Formats: sequence, structure tokens, C-alpha cells
Amino acid sequence: MNDTTPATSRILVWDLPVRIFHWMLAAAFAGAWLTADSERWRDLHILLGYTAGLLAGLRVVWGFLGTRHARFASFVHGPRRVAAYLRSLVSGAPQHTTGHNPAGGWAIVALIVLTGAIVATGLAVESDAGPKSLDDVHEALATAMLVVVGLHVAGVAIGSLVHRENLVRAMVTGRKRGAPGEAIRGPRWLAAAVLIAAVAGVWTGVLPAPGLPEGAGLTAITASAPAVRHDGRSDDD
Repeated sequence: MNDTTPATSRILVWDLPVRIFHWMLAAAFAGAWLTADSERWRDLHILLGYTAGLLAGLRVVWGFLGTRHARFASFVHGPRRVAAYLRSLVSGAPQHTTGHNPAGGWAIVALIVLTGAIVATGLAVESDAGPKSLDDVHEALATAMLVVVGLHVAGVAIGSLVHRENLVRAMVTGRKRGAPGEAIRGPRWLAAAVLIAAVAGVWTGVLPAPGLPEGAGLTAITASAPAVRHDGRSDDD
């Protein structure tokens, strides 16, 4: 939603589930990328992939049930709206949006879709459920994800400059400039607790994770990483 009036007050825009999703997904993808080619840390790579997939799935649910600025309906717009926003950035009169801007909204959708596709192809590769070419598809999708992340970061930097607002800090505190009527009522502590509990379930081995030893959580995985597990070697490939 465009804010056509001067927005000088800082209001609560991003609820806790949105902020937790954002930073946890960033950490999960970074960790999965760094461990992608390591046989020693293969199980951790899989665990991070499951984490990213779980986060993406929960974000889809929250995109329909969440607070006003978390819902897809508030930031997924047609091409004309996106083009108009991009033109405004170079016109000297950038459109200010309280939630995600029209271009950033599509970046969020792309990140969610790519995460799901990466996890799905990774599962297929680990279970030998598809052709060997799926491994290449998996890697290509991860590269595409990295490109979208780069574009997203660039967009955040540009948005922070043209709107003179620290958008990174906003995703930490949840507060942005906006009209009082645009504020959400609260951070949604219960939904945040459910999200954290779900991720904790994966990381402690409580929730099943195909491809990993039964009940293997983070502690077991990191403890066994230096040991020989897969093919008699403890060195990275």
C-alpha cells in the first residue's frame, strides 16, 4: 500500500514470524551453500535444507493467515504496478510503501518458490528418486537462488538510500516509517513460538528427516562430522 502522506512516525510493520523467517532462511541458505560440496558436512547440508524447506512452507501459510503486511495480497502486484514503482525510483519521487514494495514483493515470492524447488530436488537426489541430471538441476536452482538473493540485497540497499530509511534495521526491529493506521497490532508471539518450535524439532531430531540417521539432530551431526561415515573417507570431496 502506498503511503502518500508524510510518514514521520515509526510504526510496527513486520511481525515476529516474518522477521524470524527472514533471518533464519538467510542463515539456512548460507550454511547450505557453504556445505554443499563437503562430504564431511553432508548431513549438516541436508539438515539446513530441511530447515529452509520448513521455513518456506510456514511462510506460505503465514502469507495467507499472517498480519496485514505479511500477506501476499498486500505485496504481490501486477507488472504495471511493479514497473511504475521502478520508474519512480529514477524519477526523483520514489513511491514509499509501508510493507514490501512491489518489486521486493516478487523477490520474496521468488525466494520462497526457489527454496521449495531446491529442497524438492535435493530430496530426490538423496533418495535416488529421479535421473542423475537432477543433481545439476539442484545446483542450478541454488545458483539462481544466489542471484535472487543478490538482487534482493541490492534492492534493499537502493531502497534504504532513496527512502532514507534503514530497511535492514526495520527487519530486525519490525518498525518502519508509516502512517499510524498502517501499524499492525502486535508481534504475534504465539505464531513466532510455533515457528521456533518447528525449527527446533528439526534441529533436535524430533521431527523425521529422510536421508539422515533416525533421531539425528545438530549435536549428533556435528559430533560425527569428522568421522568416517559414507564411503570410508573423512576428507572433503
